[in-house]
Amino acid sequence: MTGLDSSPTARALQTLDLLQRHPGITAADLARRLGVTDRAARRYVAILREADISVDSSPGRYGGYRLGRGLKLPPLVFSSAEALALVMAVLDGQHAADAANEPVGAALGKIISALPQDVGQQAALMRAHALAAPDRLAARPDPMVTSELVGAVADRREVRLDYRPRSGSPRSSVVEPWAVVVRHSHWYLLCFDQTVAAARTYRVDRISGLQVGEATFSPPQDLDAVAWLEQHLGSGREHTTRVRFAAPMADVAPYVTPPMGELEPSGDGGCQLTGTTSNPQMYAAEWLAAIPYPFTVEGGPQLREAVAAVARRLATALA
Repeated sequence: MTGLDSSPTARALQTLDLLQRHPGITAADLARRLGVTDRAARRYVAILREADISVDSSPGRYGGYRLGRGLKLPPLVFSSAEALALVMAVLDGQHAADAANEPVGAALGKIISALPQDVGQQAALMRAHALAAPDRLAARPDPMVTSELVGAVADRREVRLDYRPRSGSPRSSVVEPWAVVVRHSHWYLLCFDQTVAAARTYRVDRISGLQVGEATFSPPQDLDAVAWLEQHLGSGREHTTRVRFAAPMADVAPYVTPPMGELEPSGDGGCQLTGTTSNPQMYAAEWLAAIPYPFTVEGGPQLREAVAAVARRLATALA
């Protein structure tokens, strides 16, 4: 909190702001955000109570401080730009903004109804007349499962989860949840899976159930979750892949995405793509078939058979 007034009154006002923005905040997190000790943070909460501001506290793993129900908070105020940006963000996520029977559409409707008329009218017009084309590849996880998972990430607690892979049998694993990352309409869990003793990336929409445990862990230091996800999307699956392209890496690279694996130059002026996949048929028919350069499948019998099947199907179409 460098540069801010550090008087007890100023700290108490900062505490009030944090309680408004983070209901259920713990004393430790409150202290960290204020840049003070846990004892000092509790003192600032006491100052608020002495000023007749109701602050409730609850013990336990999910316990913390929150403002009492009787406290009147300032009204929700948006500028026109903020309100329109909120509607556009909903549409960007391929949500039906005016679908009152869905959680996102219903919540957006409540927010718009609470806005001043001049601001709310613009947002309501955009909500009613701007449409989002559904993304057939989007997969939205269960909100409650996702919330529990994010809570475990924040608390650094181990989780036992039930997972349904795209292929293969469902399985249970005990994992250390490092981070949750949203990428291209998909939610991913970055974790260390104790069952296989390796770092893994799992789709949150394929988690059918989870149980948060009491054991804690320490995530890797300086973890860049987004970069880690991009790097590991192409690894850890059951079928290995190795493809050599007879074209420079600079030409092939625009067609290769992180889930396909790692692309490296080879000594003959071409390049090599090494990775893993759970779906060789998709890898062959959708990913490799879209790359307009000659290639040879050098590794992965499942991928070789999938490419052969695509070749036979296309040859039959020309016969």
